[in-house]
Amino acid sequence: MAEMVKDENERDGRYNPAAIEPKWQARWDADPALYAAEGHDSGKPKYYCLEMLPYPSGQLHMGHVRNYSIGDALARHMWMRGYNVLHPMGWDAFGLPAENAALKNNTPPREWTLKNIAAMKTQMRRMGLSYDWANEVTTCLPDYYRWNQWFFLKMFEKGLAYRKKSKVNWCPDCQTVLANEQVINGRCWRHEETIVELRDLTQWFLKITKYADELVEGLDKLEGWPEKVRTMQRNWIGRSEGALVDFAVDGASAVTAGPSTSPSTHSVRSGSVQDDTCKAITVFTTRVDTIFGATSVQLAPEHAVAKAFAAEDAELAAKVEALLEEQKKARESDALGAIEKHGVNTGRFAVNPFNGVKVPIWVGNYILADYGTGAIMSVPAHDERDFEFATKYGLEIKRVIAPKDGGEPELPFTAEEDAVLINSGEWDGLGCVDAQQKLSSLAKEQGFGEPTVTYRLKDWGVSRQRYWGTPIPMVYCQNGHAGVEAGGVVALPESALPVLLPEQIEITQEGGSPLGKVADFLNTTCPVCGGPAKRETDTMDTFVDSSWYFYRYTDAKDSTVPFASEKANYWFPIDQYIGGVEHAILHLIYSRFWTKVMRDLGLIKNDEPAERLFTQGMVIKDGAKMSKSKGNVVSPDLMIEKYGADATRMYALFAAPPDRDLEWQEEGVAGISRFLGRVHRLATKYAELVREGQSPQLASRTQTDQKLLRKLHQTIAKVTQDFGGRWHFNTSIAAIMTLINEIVATEAAMDAGEVSPAAVAEIFRNLVLLLAPFAPFFAAEMWEQMGGEGVVFRAAWPVADEDLARENEIEIPVQVNGKLVNVVKVAAGSNDDAVKAAASSDEKVKARIEGKTVVKVIVVPNKLVNLVVK
Repeated sequence: MAEMVKDENERDGRYNPAAIEPKWQARWDADPALYAAEGHDSGKPKYYCLEMLPYPSGQLHMGHVRNYSIGDALARHMWMRGYNVLHPMGWDAFGLPAENAALKNNTPPREWTLKNIAAMKTQMRRMGLSYDWANEVTTCLPDYYRWNQWFFLKMFEKGLAYRKKSKVNWCPDCQTVLANEQVINGRCWRHEETIVELRDLTQWFLKITKYADELVEGLDKLEGWPEKVRTMQRNWIGRSEGALVDFAVDGASAVTAGPSTSPSTHSVRSGSVQDDTCKAITVFTTRVDTIFGATSVQLAPEHAVAKAFAAEDAELAAKVEALLEEQKKARESDALGAIEKHGVNTGRFAVNPFNGVKVPIWVGNYILADYGTGAIMSVPAHDERDFEFATKYGLEIKRVIAPKDGGEPELPFTAEEDAVLINSGEWDGLGCVDAQQKLSSLAKEQGFGEPTVTYRLKDWGVSRQRYWGTPIPMVYCQNGHAGVEAGGVVALPESALPVLLPEQIEITQEGGSPLGKVADFLNTTCPVCGGPAKRETDTMDTFVDSSWYFYRYTDAKDSTVPFASEKANYWFPIDQYIGGVEHAILHLIYSRFWTKVMRDLGLIKNDEPAERLFTQGMVIKDGAKMSKSKGNVVSPDLMIEKYGADATRMYALFAAPPDRDLEWQEEGVAGISRFLGRVHRLATKYAELVREGQSPQLASRTQTDQKLLRKLHQTIAKVTQDFGGRWHFNTSIAAIMTLINEIVATEAAMDAGEVSPAAVAEIFRNLVLLLAPFAPFFAAEMWEQMGGEGVVFRAAWPVADEDLARENEIEIPVQVNGKLVNVVKVAAGSNDDAVKAAASSDEKVKARIEGKTVVKVIVVPNKLVNLVVK
């Protein structure tokens, strides 16, 4: 065997990723079919593996590398398992940073974006990531965003896209709307001294609330999603069951009348109860069972009734305006939840329809016009917020709920279960839950209310006063025509798509949307009457782009449809989606909504976009998440230059479980590089032996063969289990390291011929296959040196032999009265008597129990033995 051993002192024989990795990347780049998915008729099970697409900022950092390394390892593993794998990549390419770069560097957004994409794509190739670039998607190109416009038109046809006024963050200096993320401590992120205002602007919305129930109910079916993400979505959607109740506005300022237990005969439900006549105030409550304890009605400062009262009373108007200013300031500083509660009594009354009692109408700074109905009934005895307000202003506090077993608990008493109504007339003694159903039904019968469901979720505002986004395919007919008034909205026909962004444009981020200043874009003709028209100058929210991009991957070059339904139906739902938990709310809710809309349009059959979701942990450096804004980014280019792509990737997978945060340590990358160098030394040393070796026959195995093969097949079982379960790739790589240690410990025996060539061949071939998903360049090189056939990550994944993996002996801890004394070895599969005998005969155990009586011997199979003595 000695003549087969290479001289380890030869520099050419050392692990050199700078030579190995470019060699293999050049080969892979020359084979466009290498990572391509096969046809639907391949006969293989399909597997759609997807990492969330990045924004092309220009440079990858180690947070990206971690995300993509997880998906890449999984995709390669599934190829080796015999699956037809779709593993694409694209670019979430629209967004405000491109406009900022245009201002800073005088570079057009398109040029800046495409340059960054090219740079990041080069980095991804250098990392050896297994993407099918033939299905690449770039959302800022017309071949993609024309379908954003097509979907918008379809939603408009279905009544899912509409315009209305809404409150937006507005920077007076930028003269544009800001996203919530661009408001920092109530100020513009670009103008640190400029307080952001809330303004009412007419915006385009998508009616996501139509799918609110289905979005909530569908979460129960997403068993492959983290519970944390599902909980975050449930809370964001905020489904609440309750009742709408109309409190009639009393015509005179009168003292509270005596209580009545019969419903008021006054009904205001005929027609609109919340119209300009202000005949009634509609409240939403989840606790209609407490309505007999309502001692006031409270309005948002912008509520129609509050405005009507203020219009008649200048002093009240000033107080309501002050409350509104307090609310605005709290919104701007993101402190609305902690606002100090203030209110003003209007001097007017509303009538409780259940008992005819008149209660004062107040206006509160903590009541929001755009939440619920903008009005609440205040029940201070049974609501903490109401109790705080009533105590501050001396309002009546009336107890109407009590424990089922009696007593007067401290107020506020908010229980529903095991609680009953009191001081509620004929409803006394009724359980709270039962009372909620009966009182809601009564309100509907009598015409002053109805059971209902409300949501925290609001319709999705998609208008942005920016240039670098998808143009909204609507125009405003200047003259008007049949069915459309002058200046009215007209949808463009599909034949007019795409509405292209003008390329030569001045971006100032002042004075509204830049598109409004481009006459050639703005001025057009009405597609219905042919008269003059103005284009919509807002562009779409970039979350539109990322809501359906993964469907386009299945048919990325089709110019006739967004994607072919038969292709999407083959690949969907995504088998594994991978990305950060920070996307749990917006992107993942919007993409679920978009999927349901496409299903209802007949484009797809699936209800949800992804079967399984994995949210990886962050990469932490210097105590903070690695990001360009924090200045703590580590470039993978530097790590690759020093240690190689394989070492960089493996470190990202080894340093922590994938779902946990990873504390960046460059020494860890160096350690992985040394480990690969160790494997390289062994693999090249025995490569020729591996090329000649065949699988060992059972009868020809030596004792050392058995020992090494046992560790090999235990490692195969461990790594396979990790891929099929929680993806603890750190323990997979640790198991491979343990296998290497075993090989090194047996190296002298191998050199002396005590290990059969066939066993050496089996061990090293399977070692390389185990490394292939984690270190593809390295594995490809070793596979070639060992004479492996074909592409290493298209070779069959090794299968653990249970008989070979089974230990001959196992170690059993022995305790005396619960304290560890020693560890004994017994034959695997030993019965309890054999284990007891081994424990009792151990010298350390015998010394510990000498002179004592063994009362009981407890055996936990394959775990421990405990001798109870006295």
